[in-house]
Amino acid sequence: MPFSVEPTEIPDVLLVTPPVFADDRGCFLETWHGRRYAEAGIDALFVQDNLSRSRRGVLRGLHFQLRRPQAKLLCALRGEIWDVAVDLRRGSPTFGRSISVILSEENRRQLYIPEGFAHGFCVLSETADVHYKCSAFYDPQDDCGVRWNDPRLGIDWPVKDPLLSPKDSALPLLEELADRLPKG
Repeated sequence: MPFSVEPTEIPDVLLVTPPVFADDRGCFLETWHGRRYAEAGIDALFVQDNLSRSRRGVLRGLHFQLRRPQAKLLCALRGEIWDVAVDLRRGSPTFGRSISVILSEENRRQLYIPEGFAHGFCVLSETADVHYKCSAFYDPQDDCGVRWNDPRLGIDWPVKDPLLSPKDSALPLLEELADRLPKG
């Protein structure tokens, strides 16, 4: 299978399928190749890598940084997640819309989320290890988010009663943030 990058329903959010070379020993794939990804439209300069391990039913998000936005490239190294990106760029034709995809250790797909989007995911398997590259350093003073079940977003999460952190449970609704969001 060749390297492919496909636009999603929100064209700036890209679904990446790297080639996987598998045999009876296991598999090999390149999870990042700067030149190849740049030629495909992903030219973010990534400065931080993160790894999150979560169990079934955990929902993380919807997170973003307000003044120091982060582009992200995500994949599930182990398990399966339902990954979501929400367009928070005021003035964007897709403002407030979301895209969701399943990322898993089996499909090896990656999701590229540009700056100006909130991100979240829920775990569908027993556990999941999620790896993501970020184009800006995490800044706790700039950390922000939108409530996962905001009716304005209309996200049909596959988990109805998720396990949430206290922080994620208290995130504001989109309408409470609208004036603070950057213009797209």
